[in-house]
Amino acid sequence: MLLTVNTRKEMRRDRRRRCSGLLASAISLLLLAAAVLGQAHGQTTGESAKPEPSTSGKPITLDEAIRLAQANEPAYVASSAESRASALDRSIARAGLLPDVVLHNQAIYTQPNGQKSQNGQGVDSQFTQKFIANNAVREYASQAVINEDLGLRKFAGMRLADAEAAQAAVELEVARRGLVEVVTGLFYGLIAADNKLAVADRAHQEAAGFTGLTGKREEVREAAHADVVKAQLVEQQRERDLADARVVAEKARLELGVLLFPDPRTPYTLAAADGAPELASRAEIEQTAARNNPELKKALAALNVTNASVLAARAAYLPDLGLNVTYGIDAPQFAVNGPGHERNLGYSASVTMDIPVWDWLSTQHKVKQSEIRRDAARVALTAAQGRMIARLDEAYSVAVAARDQLASLDASVATAAESLRLTKLRYTGGEATVLEVVDAQNAFAGAENAREDGRVRYEVAWVNLEALTGMK
Repeated sequence: MLLTVNTRKEMRRDRRRRCSGLLASAISLLLLAAAVLGQAHGQTTGESAKPEPSTSGKPITLDEAIRLAQANEPAYVASSAESRASALDRSIARAGLLPDVVLHNQAIYTQPNGQKSQNGQGVDSQFTQKFIANNAVREYASQAVINEDLGLRKFAGMRLADAEAAQAAVELEVARRGLVEVVTGLFYGLIAADNKLAVADRAHQEAAGFTGLTGKREEVREAAHADVVKAQLVEQQRERDLADARVVAEKARLELGVLLFPDPRTPYTLAAADGAPELASRAEIEQTAARNNPELKKALAALNVTNASVLAARAAYLPDLGLNVTYGIDAPQFAVNGPGHERNLGYSASVTMDIPVWDWLSTQHKVKQSEIRRDAARVALTAAQGRMIARLDEAYSVAVAARDQLASLDASVATAAESLRLTKLRYTGGEATVLEVVDAQNAFAGAENAREDGRVRYEVAWVNLEALTGMK
C-alpha cells in the first residue's frame, strides 16, 4: 500500500516536471521568435531609412548623369521654373488682347422719401428714393458685361512678353549647357581619379615587389644594403601616394554625387564611352557656332526685349479705345417683364477714347530709359560676338592639341612599361643600379597619370566646343 502511494507521488512529480519543462520550452520559443521578428523589423526599418541608389547597381552614363543633375541642381531648377513662368506670362499677355466677359449681379435698396412718382417703370405710381443717384427704391441688376480695350499698349505688352519668354528660354539653355560642362568635367575627373587610384595601387605593389627583390639579392650578397633602404623608402612613398589618391578619388566621387543624388554618399559607378569623340572640321564648328551659340542667342534675346520695351514706352503717346456691351436687366423688379408687361431685358453699348495730353514728361523719360537700355544691349551683342570668336578659336586649338596628344600619351605608357621591365631585368642580372629602377618606376607611373589627365583634357575640351556650338 505504501509502495503504491509513493509511486503515485513520483508520477505526479514527473508530470509536474514535464509540464514545467514544456512551459519553459514554449516561453523560450516565444522569446526567440519575438527577438527574430524584432531584428527583422529593425532591419526593415533601417533599410527603408537608407536612401536607395537610383542606379540599382547599373553604371551611370554621361547622359544619365546629366539628367540626374538637371533634377537636383537648384540653379538649373530655378532657371527652368522661370522659363515656365515666363511662358505663362506670354499666354496671359495674349489673353489680354481678347474681350473679357463678366456676369454682373446687384440688388440695391434705397430709403424712400414718402412721395410717389409716375416716372418709374410700371403703370402704378412708386415711391421715390432719397438718393437721387439711384434709379428706384428697389433696383435689381443682372447683366452680362463685355469689355474690350484696344490700343498699342496691349500689343506692345504682348510683344514684350514674347521677348521675355524667349529670353528666359535662352537663359535656361545657357544654364543647361553650363551644367553639362560642370557634370562632364566632374564625370571624367572621377573616372581619371579612379584610374589614378588603380595606378597608385599598382605602383605600390610594384615598389613592394622591388623591395622583396632587393632583400633577396642582399641575402645572397648580390646587392648592398643601401639598395634595400632605397627600395623601402620608395615603397613608403608609394604607400603615401596611394592614400592621397584614395582621398582624391573619394572627394571627386562626393563632388559628383552632390549633383546626382540627394545623398552624395549614395554608392554608384560610372560607365565611360568607348573611345574619344571625333573632332569636326573647323569650318563645320564655326558654322554651327554661328547658328546655335547660346551666348549669342542670349545677347540677341536681350536686345529683342529692349526693342519691345521701347515700343511699349512709345505706346503711351497714343490713345486707347474702350468698348463696352451690357446685356441683361436693370429694373425695380427682378424679372424679365415688369408689372405692366414691359420688357426689362435689354442691352446698352458704349465707346470711350482716352487721349493722353500731359503727364509731366514721364512718358518721354520712359522712352529715353528704354532707348538707353537698347543701346547697351546692342553693345553687349557685339561684345558677345567677339567673345564667341575668341573662345571658339581657343577651345578648338585646345581640343586639337589634346586629341593629337592622346596617341603620344598611349605610346609613352607602353614605352615606360617596357623600360621598367627591361631595367628590372638588368638589375636582376646586376647590370643596373637601384636608382635606374626607381627612375623607371617613376616614369611609368608618371606616364599613366599623364595619360589620364590627357583624356580628361580632351573630353572637357570637346564638351566646351559642344557648348559653344550648341551641339549638346
